[in-house]
Amino acid sequence: MTVRELYKFFEEKIPRALSCDWDNDGLMVCPDDTKEVRRVLVALDITAAVAEQAITQGYDLVVSHHPLIFHPLKAVAPGEATVNKVIRLLTSGVSAMSFHTRLDAVEGGVNDVLANAIGLCDIIPFGKNGEEMGRIGNLAAPMSLREFAELVKASTGARQVQISDGGKPVSRVAVLGGGGAGESGAAAAAGADTYLTGDLRHDQLTEAPERGMNLVQGGHFFTENLVCDRIRELLLEADGTLTVDVVNSYPAEFV
Repeated sequence: MTVRELYKFFEEKIPRALSCDWDNDGLMVCPDDTKEVRRVLVALDITAAVAEQAITQGYDLVVSHHPLIFHPLKAVAPGEATVNKVIRLLTSGVSAMSFHTRLDAVEGGVNDVLANAIGLCDIIPFGKNGEEMGRIGNLAAPMSLREFAELVKASTGARQVQISDGGKPVSRVAVLGGGGAGESGAAAAAGADTYLTGDLRHDQLTEAPERGMNLVQGGHFFTENLVCDRIRELLLEADGTLTVDVVNSYPAEFV
């Protein structure tokens, strides 16, 4: 398939209409949309290391969750980190696509993957202001918050998670991968006794015992990175002859 054909496939599978108004994703870099795609590299983020791997190892396309270009570029000249990656990819003939909040919201996307990974059942969407990106469902059997934290670590690959005990067993769980601090109230309104997301505010963690909802901060990367395997599945659904590799793009370490 060409870059253009592959992007059209993703536009149908992950409609732009699901994106938040403030978001920027889609076909980020495209030197030639008629180029045949044979090798694809998938990552949560297109870091400089990911871009260099794509270039030096002969990939035609990089697909990510987080947008390569999020804020408008004021100039295309060497210096700024995002611009440097755009120039390197363009001049090397490598295209890049990113699917952000629409991949959070779409059925089978980030949050369905996360909900399924921790074993939720009877999963339904939740959210505020008509943006139902999160998912809420039930565990097969209630467990303690510490037991649930161990389940999250085992399911996501996180080395550690942060918990704040709302004083309830974990049974009905809301999840939102990545930066979900703003959806805490919507999770409570949806009936969750426990809310798992990537990033929470300090005040939310300190007030959880007073508000009566367990909070689990699982890490932005770890609560979203599972979707890379789903992206790989979609690529192979589009064209089963593609070579698709998934790379861990997280440069930070726990010390």
